[in-house]
Amino acid sequence: MSTSSDLRTRKRLATRLAISNAATRLFIERGFDHVTVDEIAAAADVGRMTVFNHFVRKEDMFFDRDEEARELLREALRQRDPHVTPIETLRLLAHRLVAEKSPAVDFSARSQGFVAAIEASETLKARARAIRDELAGVATVALAECVGRDPTDADAHFAGDLLLATWTVAFIEAHRAFRQGRQKKKAEAVFLAVVDKGMAGLKTALAGTPYV
Repeated sequence: MSTSSDLRTRKRLATRLAISNAATRLFIERGFDHVTVDEIAAAADVGRMTVFNHFVRKEDMFFDRDEEARELLREALRQRDPHVTPIETLRLLAHRLVAEKSPAVDFSARSQGFVAAIEASETLKARARAIRDELAGVATVALAECVGRDPTDADAHFAGDLLLATWTVAFIEAHRAFRQGRQKKKAEAVFLAVVDKGMAGLKTALAGTPYV
């Protein structure tokens, strides 16, 4: 029974990935607003209803990895060294992701197509802003939980919002740096410099709290 269940899960994940990959390729090639769900289904060799079984919204096919970002934040704080503060843990997370060449911090020719597709679509820009706000909420809850405070804690909300503001600016500046020089290392350095600067400010602002 377990083997059968595992097989079904693998097939479902493979189908979801095939749909997402086909959709993203079409969105980057032709623009999000110029691609239909029927065209995505045909490119992924599945039926229209299968697409909607895996993705509620068309834009979810493009941002199909946002749950991974949420889990990265949760897991970093859940597994943090008790001798390292929560804010420092999240600063170190950024450095680890770069060192490990995580796709979450990819600044390359491929990622430029992804960014360009977002910039060309009001729908994708709106969803990107919504995901940013959702991530801030995830960070808020995870930060509060890791120090034993209630998720409504004002300091946790302050930290969560500023954390996402910092990372957002870091991503924007890193992608801009790559467009200008086409140098991945330079873009990564810009990303980390902005993260470090923002986290230093966050540490100062939260002095005297358990988050720093």
